[in-house]
Parts: sequence; structure tokens; C-alpha cells
Amino acid sequence: MARATESSETAASQPCVRLDLAGFITGWNDAAARFFGYSADEVLGQHLLFLNLQEGEDLAELGSLGDGAEAISTIVYRRTKDGQAAKARLTLSVERNAAGTPVALCARYDPLSLDIPLQDRLRLYVHIIEDSSQGVLVTDESGHIVMVNRAFTEITGYSAEEAIGRTPDLLRSGRHDAEFRAQVQAAMKGAGLWIGEIMGRRKNGEVFPQSVCISAVRNEQGQVTHAFSIFSDISHHQETEQRLQRLANFDHVTNLPNRLLLGQLMTQALAQAKRSGECGAVLVLHLHRLSWVYDTFGHDVGDEYIAQAARRLQDGLREQDILARLGHDKLAITLINMRQPEHAAVVAQKLLTQLGRTLPVQGHELDAPASIGIALYPGNGMETAGLLRYAEIACQRAGTGHDAPIVFFSEDMNQKATERFRLEGELRQAIAHGQLELFHQPKVSLRNGRIVGAEALLRWNHPRHGLLTPGHFIPLAEDTSLILELGEWVLAEACRQIMLWRSTGLDMPPLAINLSARQFDRHLPKRIERLLDSFRISPQHLKLEITESLMVRNPDEVIHIMNELAAMGLGIALDDFGTGYSSLAYLKRFPITTLKIDRSFVIGVPHQPNDCAIAQAIVTMGKQLRQEIVAEGVENREQMHYLRQLGCDQLQGYLFSQPLPASQYERLVRDDVRLAL
Repeated sequence: MARATESSETAASQPCVRLDLAGFITGWNDAAARFFGYSADEVLGQHLLFLNLQEGEDLAELGSLGDGAEAISTIVYRRTKDGQAAKARLTLSVERNAAGTPVALCARYDPLSLDIPLQDRLRLYVHIIEDSSQGVLVTDESGHIVMVNRAFTEITGYSAEEAIGRTPDLLRSGRHDAEFRAQVQAAMKGAGLWIGEIMGRRKNGEVFPQSVCISAVRNEQGQVTHAFSIFSDISHHQETEQRLQRLANFDHVTNLPNRLLLGQLMTQALAQAKRSGECGAVLVLHLHRLSWVYDTFGHDVGDEYIAQAARRLQDGLREQDILARLGHDKLAITLINMRQPEHAAVVAQKLLTQLGRTLPVQGHELDAPASIGIALYPGNGMETAGLLRYAEIACQRAGTGHDAPIVFFSEDMNQKATERFRLEGELRQAIAHGQLELFHQPKVSLRNGRIVGAEALLRWNHPRHGLLTPGHFIPLAEDTSLILELGEWVLAEACRQIMLWRSTGLDMPPLAINLSARQFDRHLPKRIERLLDSFRISPQHLKLEITESLMVRNPDEVIHIMNELAAMGLGIALDDFGTGYSSLAYLKRFPITTLKIDRSFVIGVPHQPNDCAIAQAIVTMGKQLRQEIVAEGVENREQMHYLRQLGCDQLQGYLFSQPLPASQYERLVRDDVRLAL
């Protein structure tokens, strides 16, 4: 061996490498140098792994010797100095000293040819072609089929006996023109490799797409003797691609274009309008009751409801117009190439008429009230995003009840929308900047005139507009995620205030807070429990007020959450009773302790018979259900006396006190200020 390990192996013709027991090279003979291309100086001290053909490949043969074998023999592939692959039979053996202890390893390589014998190669080719999942078709110089494989039969339905002797026109679909067929024929006659997609026809007449590779085979003289076609059935891939495209671009409930595809279609339509000088309109339609339908009847009915509404709208539009689903309860319509922009109102009225008839959905006859906002182009602009935004602004105005159900966008509305967006940004900063405050409106007992509780009402100390009541910003918060942040702030602030009162030794009556329907989820009881523990207050000091709309949204889940809250010791009041959708049957199922008569029914008593009848019915029903009755918005003594005679338990309103800051409300309780009955 080289250097210190010279021996008779140096002159041997068989490549031999000596290793230590860890696999590092200690000897390298001349034959190894010729076989691998490395000199002894380049390899001594390196690990045998550096000869591996690919990175990450281990030396399993070393492990086999480590298991006690004296020698192993295996076929290996190694890498020579010039980067080529070398194949050899490796014989790896253990060298021992006189005491029989292993001291080294000897690796002998018997070089093997990488070439496969012709007969073996032909046999491999036959198996590869026959077992391939791709169809193979071979024609002779006259263009007739001389060979097909098994996959050809599986894909086309033609057996080898049916195909051989005929031309590839056997699979012709008739879907391609003469120029296309000429390109394919040229490839088969030796013009060069052709790769593409062809529509073929199976034996049963079914047309299918195939990915095809076509080329010619030449003899030693360069003459074309055969042509071959290798093809795959890609109908499944195309179906998958089409399905993915539909999922990405269409709403799965209505099968209408979604917002993404709508943007693309509108951009194309506006580009055409710019070139031709056309005018048109973008309409946003809001289905008012869709959320209620989902909450009341479930997803199956809700999905069918909007799908039917979409079909009705489609019936009222021209073929070139675009109808798309913009969001949960909003649809967008782009009217293309209108003669007069004002005709948009005519179309909008037609669409509302289409929805005016009830929708029969799974045994229910459901109304579909809607409102529409309209932006015109080029009058309101020629940009997709801007027109959609303007139409949505107009639709919001149409849905407020202050305007007709069809509203055109105007610059004045745009300014109001801009102010709304600015207000939203300022509201996001209000919590962090300490601009929010809880006011407290006392609730007074109609038995003794004493303060028995209060409702916490949110106020915003706006830096420009002064003190804002909830009507100025809660609807905005409800339209965004801000209502969740505000709701959590109110909960925490109410608990903090109760803790402060108790720390001064003042035993204040329960404080009621309003919950948004969006706060009312399965995590609500845990959130409240953590707050109560954090501020060390009892559940009896806190009341929760909910609205009727919450009760019809998945009642079983709501009941479960309310039962958890009630089990914690929290009182639950139903606010604005009689103004929503609730069924009277809910009242006996929900753990409600208090009914609040809405001020819209209180304002007319005792002079309006209808208001008196409603107030009396609510009080009577509440008493039968053993619920506490609170009248809201009581402003004069006539109202108070009438409600007291009905048996109402408490009143809340300006007759006794407007909402007050915490310090002023605290003073009323400390001084035991009472209402004169």
C-alpha cells in the first residue's frame, strides 16, 4: 500500500482501498488510482463516503460488518474524479491481528460495465412500453399502425387486433382543423418532435383530451422507417383544473361569479366602454332578511333562499349583464352598454319586482325584501374598485329606511362615507387613548321609589365632536369587528367600577350591561368568569341585557350559553321586548329574569290605546312567567302612574334621571335619593 502500508497489493490490478475501522482511508493502490482517478495523496485520510455517487447515501456495508460478518459482497455505484458514475462489485473484508482483533477493513472493487447487453435492453424496452400507463402507438413508413401497448387499449377501447393495420385516423375526433392536422402529419414524417394536446375519440364515440408526444424513427441511412405517438388521457386533469378554477372564481351556493371574478369581468367591461364610449351602471343589492333566514331556519334553507333569489335576478337581466355574489347578503350587477344611464333605475325596479313575490323554500313562503345602490359610469368614474365602493355606499343609504329602496350614488354621499371611514379610524383609537366612559342610568322601584339598579351606557368623549351617545357609533361598530373590542371594554370597565365602589364600602345595586349578538359565543361565560375573578366581584353585582334578535339565532346554542351564565348567578334581561322577531315560546325556554318594555310602547301610554294594550300584555305575561318588568323611557308622571297600576316593577327614564357619570350616580345612591310615587 502507499506510504507506510506498502505491500504486494500495490502492484495488484484490482482496485483496493484500506480503511480504518471507522471508514477513513489509510491505503490506496495504483489500480484504485486508475479506477477512481484520484491519487493516493488526494484521498488518504478522507472518509470513504466522499466516493459515494449521491449525497446522503450511507455505507450500509460498513454496518453489516459491524454486525459480525467477516466479509460482504455487493454491487455499488461510486463517483470518479471527473464526476462520472462507476459500477463495481465491492468485496469488503475485515483484517485482524495475530490476536484475532479487527484492526482494519479492506475494500476490493471489481469494475463492471454500465452498459446493458442488447438482448437485455430490448427485453427491458418491451416491458417498459407494455407496462407503461401511457398509450403507445407505432406506425410504419406508410402510416399504418404496426404496434400498440396495453395502455392504448385501456385508454381508447380498441384492442391491438382492431388497431393494427389501420391508420391513426381511427382516433380522429373531427375537432381539429386542416392546419393542425398538417403539423401532426409533418412530425410523423420526420419534421421534428411535436408535443401538444389533441382531442381524440374512443371506440365508444366519447371525445377525450390527450397530451401527446409524436416523433419519427430513422434508419442508419437517415430514412424515416417508423413514427411513434406516446399519449396520456388528461380528461381527469382538465376536470380537476376546471373544478379548482370554479372554486376560485365562483360562489358555491349560487354558482355566480365571486368578488374576484367580478373584478376581472368588470375591468374588461370598463376597458371596452372606454374604447367605445359606452355608458353603464354598477348595482349593489342587499338582501335584508338573508341573515335572519339563516339564523331562523338553518343553512340549508338559507342557501336555497339566496340561490332562488339569484335565479330570479338572473331572469331579469340581459345575457351580457354581469350578476355576481359580492358578499354574504350582497349581490352585484353590472349593466353593460346602456342607452341612457338613468335606465339603471328601471332595471333596479324590475329586479325588486322579481324579488317581490315570495320565495317557496322547503315548505316555507319567504319574503325577499331588498335595497339597491347604483353607481354610474363614466359619471361616477371608470375604475372597478371605486364604482363598487360607490354602489355599496348608495346601498347602505338605501337600507337605512330614510330613502327609497333604490338610491343613486352622489358626491354628498361620498363625503358622508368618507366621514364614516374617518370616524371608524378614530373609534379604533378611542379605547387606547382613554376616550370611552360608562354613564349610568338608574332603575327605580315602583314600590318604594328607591334606586334598585342601573344600566351602563357607553359614551365617547370625541376630541372634535364632544360627548357622543351610542347611536352615533354603535351601528358603525356593529358593521365591523370593533363591536367585539367595545363589548370587551365595557365588560371590563363595568367590573372595574363595581370593584372600586365595593373597595369604598359602598354596596351598589346591580349594574346591567348590554351585550352585542356578536359577543354572544360559547366562550362568553369563561370570559365573564375570568373578569369576575380578576376584579374579585360577585356575579350578583352584574346583569346582562340582550335583544330579541339574539334569541332566534341558533336557539339551542344560545340556550346552552344562557344556562351557563345563569348557573354562574348572573341575571339576564331581555331588552327592547316586542320590537324584534322572537316567539313567545322562547320566553319559557330561556332563563330570563327581567323583561324590559321598549320606550316605543311606553311613549304613548296612557293615551294611546294600542300602546296601552301592548304594555298591559307584556306586564301580564311577565308576571305569569315570574319575571321582573322594567319600563324604559319613562318621561312623565302620567306614564309612571299608569305603569305602576299595571304592576310594572321598575322604571328607567328621564322622569327620574338621565344617564350620569359614575361619580354622580354614586352620589344618588349614597344620598338615597328616591322617586316620589
